[in-house]
Amino acid sequence: MKQSGFTQDYLKISKNNRFLVTSDEKPFFWMGDTGWELFHKLNLEESQHYLRNRAGKGFTAIQAVILAECDGLTKPTPDGFLPLIDNDPEKPNEKYFAHVDKVIAVGASYGLYMAVLPTWGSHAENKPNSRFENKHIFTPKNAYKYGKYLGNRYKDKWNVVWIVGGDRSPEGNEDIWKEMIRGLREGCENKQLVSYHINGRRSITEVPEIADLLDFYMMQSGHGVAVPNFKMIETDYNHKPVKPVIDGEPVYEIIPFALNPINGYTSDYEPRRAMYWSVFAGGFGVTYGNNSVWQMNKDGYPPVLSPKSTWEEAIDDPGSFQVRHLADLMLSRPFLTRIPDNSIIKSDNYAEGDYKVATRDGTPGKNDATYIMAYFPIVRGLQMNTSAIGGKRIIAWFFDPRTGVAYKMGEFENTGTFTPPRDSHIRKTMGGPDWVIVLDDASKNYPAPGGK
Repeated sequence: MKQSGFTQDYLKISKNNRFLVTSDEKPFFWMGDTGWELFHKLNLEESQHYLRNRAGKGFTAIQAVILAECDGLTKPTPDGFLPLIDNDPEKPNEKYFAHVDKVIAVGASYGLYMAVLPTWGSHAENKPNSRFENKHIFTPKNAYKYGKYLGNRYKDKWNVVWIVGGDRSPEGNEDIWKEMIRGLREGCENKQLVSYHINGRRSITEVPEIADLLDFYMMQSGHGVAVPNFKMIETDYNHKPVKPVIDGEPVYEIIPFALNPINGYTSDYEPRRAMYWSVFAGGFGVTYGNNSVWQMNKDGYPPVLSPKSTWEEAIDDPGSFQVRHLADLMLSRPFLTRIPDNSIIKSDNYAEGDYKVATRDGTPGKNDATYIMAYFPIVRGLQMNTSAIGGKRIIAWFFDPRTGVAYKMGEFENTGTFTPPRDSHIRKTMGGPDWVIVLDDASKNYPAPGGK
């Protein structure tokens, strides 16, 4: 069931309102990357390099902003273009948007969906910004016209998804965002999906008057050391009306802890843990990010949040190679019937930093699962409740989230509880610290998790 990243198909919501699918109901796993400054800072050749790299690593969605954060209204692109004439949303600069057209087309050529933000949120709020000269340029009236312009311009682009908000709360500017959403929907004739990217440690479900207008709920767990995004996903998953849920911005790779370089930097582990947490808790996909890549760090543009490398170097940081393993794992088992189910975890689960999260297919409350999976941030208390699987025998696997390789432990009687053999040579020779255990109904004869 590996995902074909080249569908050339508009996305829609699955029949059970939990996932994104293509028009023929095939599952779509959102493996996103935060390329926020893509349209603003990279020329076309650089954009091609970046998008080719991301497609080759298994990314499926690129989150990028038209009116960017990093002086996006006042500092021109490498080709010398500003997005608006006189900072007026009703006067788009055709030369700038012709470049956006080309970048979106390059994304399509690689099978990538472009999750396009019409504007960074700071341009819609009248607040000072400590890093950039972000101007308050939107009113409800011009937000509608700008949204309609964008929707109409890109309505025939199958690979466009709209994300309004731009790292900002809608409170105080609800009418601006409502009108921008209305304009987008009218302009694109409802061909494309719409969501909202809110500020850190929050979800758009906290603002129902906006959330009700969206096709799927997006939250941002942000850049804390170990933000329990599994709790945030659980809240959104249970929100009514039911819609697909996703963490659109977990902690970045190679970003300073507490945003201060004196504390050291994250590695590939922290974003990987956040991604597995959120997907196993019920997300239909997830977004990866890198501190040097989101801002497309390069000469000529002031760096933000102490990046350690240029974007060209950072696109090959370790975490970027690992994202495809999560998608391959999830799509190697029935996906559209998947549910979160932490009753699978039998060992203690009180510490948030190494919280264990489990998922399976089937029906809540019934023992009809054909597989169960559990993510363990560290190797401790690896004990699972297998009663959700109705079959008499199970096949057990270790899955390595760093390499995507599955190691078969063996076939066992389904006694209702499974504990990996303590003397397993597999566990002794593998790295760490985090692992996934996959247990299959033996009668299903599933291939190795992740397909390797």
